[in-house]
Amino acid sequence: MITQQLLIEFLDRFFQVHQYPEEERGGIYRVNNQPIQRLGLMLEPIPNLDRWVANHRIDSLFIHRPWELDPDLEIGVISYHLPFDERLTLGFNVRLMEALSMFNVRSFGEKAGRSIGMIGEVPPQQFGQFSQQIREIFGRYESAIAQTEMIQKIAIVGAMNEKLVRSAASQGVEVYITGQFRVSAKSAVLETGTNVIEVGHRRCEQWGLRALSGVLKERWAELQIVLI
Repeated sequence: MITQQLLIEFLDRFFQVHQYPEEERGGIYRVNNQPIQRLGLMLEPIPNLDRWVANHRIDSLFIHRPWELDPDLEIGVISYHLPFDERLTLGFNVRLMEALSMFNVRSFGEKAGRSIGMIGEVPPQQFGQFSQQIREIFGRYESAIAQTEMIQKIAIVGAMNEKLVRSAASQGVEVYITGQFRVSAKSAVLETGTNVIEVGHRRCEQWGLRALSGVLKERWAELQIVLI
C-alpha cells in the first residue's frame, strides 16, 4: 500500500532535502491518510482542478507550486519547490546527465553550499547536432548562440552571469546551457566564444515533471501517474 508518508520519505531522500533550510524542504502540503493508487503531477493548480481530479480518479497530487490551490479542494497534496528545481531541472541533474550521455561529470557553481550546475563531457559532435538533441529532449528551446562548430564539454547551470560563463569557459566548456539568457552575461559569452542554449524556465520544469514520473514509476510498479 502506497501512502503519502511513504511518498515523502522516498522523495525526501531523492531530493536530498537535508541540504536545504527547513522552510525550503517541501513535503506534505495537505495531509491525506488514504492509500494512493493514482497520483497527479502538475506544476501549479489548473482551472477546474476539482473536475480534473474526479475525471482522472486522482487519489493525491504532487504540485510544484501549490500556493494558489483552492482551499476547499479535499485532496492530499505534496510539494517540493526549490529541491525540485535544483535536482530535476538545470542543476546537478543525474537524469538529464543520463539523457545527454554525459561522462566525467563534476559539480559547478554554488549557492548556499549546494551545487547549481554541472560540467561534463559528451561524445565529440557538431554544435548543430547537439542543439538538435536538446530540442528533442525538451521539445524545443528558446534561443541558441553558435560560435564554435565542434563541441565536447558542456555546462548545465540553473543560473547565468558573467562570472559563471567565464568560469565555465576557463574549464574548457564550449556549450553553456541554462534556463534563461541573461543580457548581463552577453559580453562574457562573446569574448570567450562560448556557445549558449537557452532552454526556457518553464520548459525545464515540464521536463523535470516527466522525469519525476519516471522516478516514481521505477520505485512503485503499481503506482499510476497522471501528468497534466
